Amino acid sequence: MAMSILTHVLAGLFGMGSWVTICGLWVELPLIVPQVPEGWYLPSYISIIVQLANIGPLFVTLMHSFHPGMLNETAVIYFIVGFRILTVVVQGVERSIPLLLLIFFISIVDCTSSVTFLPFMMQLKAEYLMTYYVGEGLSGLVPALVAMVQGVGVVECVNASQILKSNETHLNGSERDANYFVPRYQPAIFSAEAYFFFLMAIMVVCLVAFILLNYHPAVKHECPNNINGNGDPILCWKNKKSERKPMMRFGKAIQKPRSTFGTWMQVIYIYIILAWVTALTNTGLPSVQSYSCLPYGDQAYHWSAGFEINTPTMANVANPIACFISMFYTQRSLVLMGLLISIGSLIGVYIMGMAVRSPCPLLVNETSGAVIIVLAWFFFIFILSYVKVIVAVILRDEGHSALVWCGAVVQLGSMLGAVTMFPLVNIYDFFTSGDPCNTNCL
Repeated sequence: MAMSILTHVLAGLFGMGSWVTICGLWVELPLIVPQVPEGWYLPSYISIIVQLANIGPLFVTLMHSFHPGMLNETAVIYFIVGFRILTVVVQGVERSIPLLLLIFFISIVDCTSSVTFLPFMMQLKAEYLMTYYVGEGLSGLVPALVAMVQGVGVVECVNASQILKSNETHLNGSERDANYFVPRYQPAIFSAEAYFFFLMAIMVVCLVAFILLNYHPAVKHECPNNINGNGDPILCWKNKKSERKPMMRFGKAIQKPRSTFGTWMQVIYIYIILAWVTALTNTGLPSVQSYSCLPYGDQAYHWSAGFEINTPTMANVANPIACFISMFYTQRSLVLMGLLISIGSLIGVYIMGMAVRSPCPLLVNETSGAVIIVLAWFFFIFILSYVKVIVAVILRDEGHSALVWCGAVVQLGSMLGAVTMFPLVNIYDFFTSGDPCNTNCL
């Protein structure tokens, strides 16, 4: 039992290192942006850079497809974690070109983790895959908690007359109004360099966890179909692969598929669902997060938003909670999956609708409006995070290559969401930002 707990802890720590560097970078933007010429255009550049970095998972996926066994997956993971440790500390450099290059390289290894970390968990029992997802959820929450202590992004609404000098004009060109408030960032408690050293420490912990998952004598007992009982330390992937288990169809297990076509239809259906979920949760809706939340005030934005700010937000908390619940209640029904997708998508439609109506969404001057948007973001992330775990559990039963493609589809969905939203937000100005300190809506 104690060894089982140890393996769960190691799997969680390993998962926490999957996206912690990119998540941590987003959190620290309020301190980095003033030091670079791009200013607040930097987040848009980062979004594009992250999508270009998908050449990493594309290469790994193609290697697994056309030259299976040639690519040493374990060596790739060691490189990914080691490279993060070496580069994450210098992400706070002031010059734009070195910063953008470092972001590109760190994005490659983060994106590639989707097609390497997840397949590696195939070597352990199925319950540890859900623990891994809990850790992956914490990769967004932990940096947010640390940045909250740091004080990054904490905004105070102050009267314009207190900070605007006599030679400055009002933001909208009119005379200064004594009742007009402007946001002012509070100074950070400790530097960005110290924050990135903390991220490096997390990656060191991730590396240690990965080494122990490979070589700890007790972990071998958690490998499926373990046939080596001599007590010597062994590598999980040297054991026999787990037998393929039946897929699910209409909520019932198929012991003998009626046809190969039917089975492939199920797989395609699952991959489409996964691409849709990741497009919504990873890039699509987060692109308009500020538009949907800021009109309701600064507090609603801080409680609702994801990577872009530093608080222990509802979105960041919802992900690990959903993954933790899946450890005790996992349903593989495709009917349930479709139902949850529908509910999550409807909530997403509401969030998108409020973003389109910004700066005057529904109930903008009401407390209930702020409460609804916060709860909408929480349940949107909660429901769809649970769906992602269900998909991963099903695909795990299909074998190693299915999990490789699972990671590839995650990156594909994220890319499609980013490519769709980037021109709407940054080129065509389809959305209008709200003001967290003032509202002109009647």
